Amino acid sequence: MKPRRSEQLREAIEEHIAIGEFAPGMRLDETQLALRFGASRTPLREALIQLAALGLVEIRPRRGATVCAVEPRTLFEMFQVMAELEAMCARLAARRISHDQLREARAAHELCQTLAGANDLDGYYRANQRFHFAIYAASQNQFLCDEAKALHRKLGVYRRLQLRVRDRVKTSFDEHECVLKALEAGNSDEAASSLRAHVEVQGERFADLIASLQLMKAA
Repeated sequence: MKPRRSEQLREAIEEHIAIGEFAPGMRLDETQLALRFGASRTPLREALIQLAALGLVEIRPRRGATVCAVEPRTLFEMFQVMAELEAMCARLAARRISHDQLREARAAHELCQTLAGANDLDGYYRANQRFHFAIYAASQNQFLCDEAKALHRKLGVYRRLQLRVRDRVKTSFDEHECVLKALEAGNSDEAASSLRAHVEVQGERFADLIASLQLMKAA
């Protein structure tokens, strides 16, 4: 499904923030942004409100939107928490997932395969998000589901950009397959460990993510 104009603008602006082109402390002038992205003010303001909800910008009365700082250490810690939240979702989902929810996860997984074959990275990310959200819902724990979704959205730009690292899409898809098989088998320990490993960005993977952000900034 094609994202709304405000969502397209949010994704474009948050990518510029992630790669450092829109630096911490920079004021985001609505008029300049409208000209840059060929957008009207209404969807642009909606995009800035979405970014503020994600903690990427701060909106102050009469001062507009300013880019917030996200340090590498904070980003690393957020991914650590994300990995544990998703592992908990997968553990519960392996015990509680319904037939309909399992079909939804499988459908999202198959859509990922189609979009990966078409080299549609943004489409793959949205299908990937659908796959993860299906697992959150299958945990049958609404509080956990809401918290996981909220953090997933905060990390969305970094999870999307991570897919541009060489061979990451194929690896991501293969990791999804392991998670899905564990869910189908009702193996809670395997589902949790597989999804945790899929989300963690420690060591070389985190270094690759930071390097890719720096490379995009230089491009």
